[in-house]
Amino acid sequence: MPPPRTREKALRHRLAELRGPEVQAKALDARALAALAANPGCRRRAILDGAGVNKAVLADALGSPSVFGQSQFAFVRGNAFEAKVKADGGTELLRLAHEKLDRAAEPPAGARVPDLAAQGPQGRTARTELALREATESPGVWTLLDHPMLALDVAGSPAFLEPDAVVVHPDGSWTVVEIKSFPMLDGAADPAKVGAAARQAAVYVLALEQVATRFESAPRVRHRILLVCPKDFSNLPTASAVDVRKQRAVTSRQLDRLTRIEEIADTLPEGTCFSPELPAEQLAEAVESVPAAYAPECLSACELAFHCRDRSRAEDMVTRLGRPVRAELGGLTTIGDVLAAARGEAGDPGDPAVAALRRAAALRAEALATAAPEVAPCP
Repeated sequence: MPPPRTREKALRHRLAELRGPEVQAKALDARALAALAANPGCRRRAILDGAGVNKAVLADALGSPSVFGQSQFAFVRGNAFEAKVKADGGTELLRLAHEKLDRAAEPPAGARVPDLAAQGPQGRTARTELALREATESPGVWTLLDHPMLALDVAGSPAFLEPDAVVVHPDGSWTVVEIKSFPMLDGAADPAKVGAAARQAAVYVLALEQVATRFESAPRVRHRILLVCPKDFSNLPTASAVDVRKQRAVTSRQLDRLTRIEEIADTLPEGTCFSPELPAEQLAEAVESVPAAYAPECLSACELAFHCRDRSRAEDMVTRLGRPVRAELGGLTTIGDVLAAARGEAGDPGDPAVAALRRAAALRAEALATAAPEVAPCP
């Protein structure tokens, strides 16, 4: 067996071939990781994300453009709000952290904001870890890490993540900070948006926990993150403590279930490439060479969802009806199989799914027969 460094180099070369030598890799961020963890059985998304393929560009090339993307106005507004929150050395941000998470500690005064600049993601990751170590070993002081870089192992490949901020408390514990531009109205924000932020923050919590394990005395990574948003209809920041223990547990479990990227790559035909520069027919063939696990939930999480939905419809797959329905149908994988089983034309009568379908079909037929009113002919 080749040494780990040789295997890692070979994997990077293989992923570059899949992406296309002329295509720059797209970094795997926390939002993409959270979506990947929500559907760990999708080998297609796993290999495309692992290879750094830009799925939005790929979807355009396949003729099924995605509807993802943030407007330029929202992007500028979000950056302006984040700058306001972090102004004056993060004074307001640390005040909110003290108020919402750590009132027993001394109020932040003269907090440290270390310089995290370094060359490349590996250099920034190492600099972040050093800053965390220095802050943890200097108790009694608040420290704000602005846009640190964290690494998280995903299916045997490192993903580099950049949270908005990490706060080191005077007791040495760490808190993830998420800054969002959606408002908190009367102290509450849109539950769907808060849930998405919590899932994203849970990925950062997992990455921080990996860093903490390398310390001689592992510091505590808090499972209540600080969510900072505009207050009501103003541009003034307010915050809420959000418990992400559930999201962290689910994300950790799902990421552990991901098939290792090199295993998926090894199953692909020689010469497979996902470069958007390829002819549409050849590109579609390459994409279809990797099995997907489409479900309606993908429409809100994956740029390739429309392409996968069209394929699922063309192949009459039951997956397009949703995961709960798919789970109830057992070995029946197409709509045709389901209808044939319900009519008694196919399927094992001893299969609970087949028996339930036939019972449901019989009840439906009985109800229609007894409830159909006599229709008098029109005069």
